[in-house]
Amino acid sequence: MQLEQKEKGNLGWDEVLKWDLATLSQALHSRQLSPTELTKVLLERIETVDPNLNSFITIMSEQAMMAAAEAEKSIMQEVIKSPLHGVPIGLKDLIYTKGIRTTMGSHMYKDFLPSYDATVVTKLQQAGAVIVGKLNTHEFAYGTTGDTSFFGPVHNPYNPAKITGGSSSGSGAAVAAHLCYGALGTDTGGSIRVPASFCGIVGMKPTFGRVSKWGVYPLSPTLDHVGPMTKTVRDNAIMLNVLAGYDEKDPSSVNLEPEDFTLTLEEGLQGYVIGVPSTFFFEQIDDEIAARIEQVLSIYQRIGASVRPVDLEQMDSILQAQRTVLSCEAYATHRFHLDKEGWTTEVKNRIQTGEAVKAFEYLEALEIKKRAIQSFNKVFEQVDVLLTPNTPVLPSDIYEREVEVDQQKTHIFSVLNKLTSPSNLTGLPCISVPCGFSSNGLPLGFQLTGRALNESLLYRIAYAFEQATMKD
Repeated sequence: MQLEQKEKGNLGWDEVLKWDLATLSQALHSRQLSPTELTKVLLERIETVDPNLNSFITIMSEQAMMAAAEAEKSIMQEVIKSPLHGVPIGLKDLIYTKGIRTTMGSHMYKDFLPSYDATVVTKLQQAGAVIVGKLNTHEFAYGTTGDTSFFGPVHNPYNPAKITGGSSSGSGAAVAAHLCYGALGTDTGGSIRVPASFCGIVGMKPTFGRVSKWGVYPLSPTLDHVGPMTKTVRDNAIMLNVLAGYDEKDPSSVNLEPEDFTLTLEEGLQGYVIGVPSTFFFEQIDDEIAARIEQVLSIYQRIGASVRPVDLEQMDSILQAQRTVLSCEAYATHRFHLDKEGWTTEVKNRIQTGEAVKAFEYLEALEIKKRAIQSFNKVFEQVDVLLTPNTPVLPSDIYEREVEVDQQKTHIFSVLNKLTSPSNLTGLPCISVPCGFSSNGLPLGFQLTGRALNESLLYRIAYAFEQATMKD
């Protein structure tokens, strides 16, 4: 590729690797950077940095270099497929890749080679993205810590002794550590948003049905979502532009006209109302998290939004309903291979609890789901979005299972996804937005929840905060 040598000489690969996706895209498509050189340097960084993080299970070096060479050829011919053309992207290792092992973080699937690509993989390939590898995950995505995988725990880039959050643990760590410019995660109870929060990146759980789940190994089919994890809000919207769309192979897929989620990013917040729930989301949370949310709300008021307290009814029942559905559907998904060897005890025990869920309990949970959707829709008649913490606690130590909340010891699995799980039951879109660091240097994030299929507004409100705090 004929590059502008002066421009290239001024860049420095250390700087380029830290760029966001949008900046990189512009440089690639204006021929300031070579996709093949970039991919080669990035793969070298993965080999150097990732042994300390364990974010990758499979590094797709050969395939990535071939895709980069193909992208370079097209760009030289001025054929730009999308903003992702030539951009290195990672995939959570629940997402099927034809002929490339897809492990689910499990011993049982350590050598599994799918015979087809997931729909989201096909979409990325059609967009010209360079897929660099498969990212570590909590075994079968059934855990919020990200430290239980056949391939070992993922370590937080900000403190390797701490968890990344799960189950999209590798996706969170890899994006934060500049090992890819974006990644796909899955979210059944917070598995995109928790690691996004703990790793200081942006994570979007789109509306249920917005992104196809076909070819993604299920955990709980009525709760599972696929979404992008990125360095910035704009990057996230760019990725969702590629991922969103109807898929007849996914029975839950929503058939809508294509939408550009970047279109209204910069239109400001004047006249918009942010709702803050008066209960549940702010009960028994870490003092530092509570204080940071207050600062976030102050910033929003400063940049033009108004803040209003709102009441959300029966949140404890909604949370319990989500957990009932998850337990029941996870057991239904995995019961056929529970007798096989290779399970971690913790994950197998969690799945087996679903056998005890009675049919009437599952049906009651589905009724609560209907009422929950009505309850949230009623609140959205008063406000445009809801703002809450992502988690009640900061990242814990790897393998730590008891944490202190409000001076009481509690199991981490009952805490980490407490504030994220309700939106999996309702299927509403949520985005995790970074908002600084704790006193011990760990990332903090907050969560915005919006009306169904209104991801554009979530991006707009998240972007306004991001831009207001870029220099902080």
